[in-house]
Amino acid sequence: MRKKIIAGNWKMNKTPKEAVELTRMLKGLVDTDKSDVVFCVPAIDLIPVGEVLKGTNISLGAENVYYEESGAYTGEISPSMLKEVGVKYVIIGHSERRQYFAETDETVNKKVKKILEHDMIPIMCCGETLEQREAGITIEHIRIQVKKGLRDLSASDAEKVIIAYEPIWAIGTGKTATSNQAQEVCHAIRTVLGEIFGDTAEKMRIMYGGSVNGKNAAELFTMADIDGGLVGGASLKADFEKIVNY
Repeated sequence: MRKKIIAGNWKMNKTPKEAVELTRMLKGLVDTDKSDVVFCVPAIDLIPVGEVLKGTNISLGAENVYYEESGAYTGEISPSMLKEVGVKYVIIGHSERRQYFAETDETVNKKVKKILEHDMIPIMCCGETLEQREAGITIEHIRIQVKKGLRDLSASDAEKVIIAYEPIWAIGTGKTATSNQAQEVCHAIRTVLGEIFGDTAEKMRIMYGGSVNGKNAAELFTMADIDGGLVGGASLKADFEKIVNY
């Protein structure tokens, strides 16, 4: 049985002071050992949020990382920096990173490898646009993203990676893929993982993201190939409790 994981992606929200206040409010509501719970917060909030999370079952996550150890990369953050402040999970390849900051499958692949080198866990995002869905190429597109993002990984390393399926048309729009639509794509992801890594695919966790909330979480998370959620706006309020305790 794959343990469920629910990760909040705070995106570019909350100053350090606000982040501490939110963390103090949420931690008593979502601190559980039944699922893995993660707060993925802006870089400037990592240290203060990490301090508040000490002594809980909630893990600290980052929203991005660069694939070099150090150097003249103004504005970037290295995996060593994240590791030192207690980060356990790192989101990479989010559609917003791809759309606004020119993230590619190739850079995602470099980041996956570098995160694993530092004993952190990548949450690798994939997803299709509305145009791609309407053109009937969703599965083909997702398969390519997964294959390129996990290129040259061993099965033992791949087992540590979490895949997050986020249909781009459902992110921040209030629209949500139906449970069957989400399951169809997550099953396709597990199928391609099986083609690459064999039986290891059954051990790998696949999350769904895209307007997950307290009302739809239970139905989504009980699908056979959906092992939790990557939650955006709902992770910034008390409704996150309903998702975690679905």
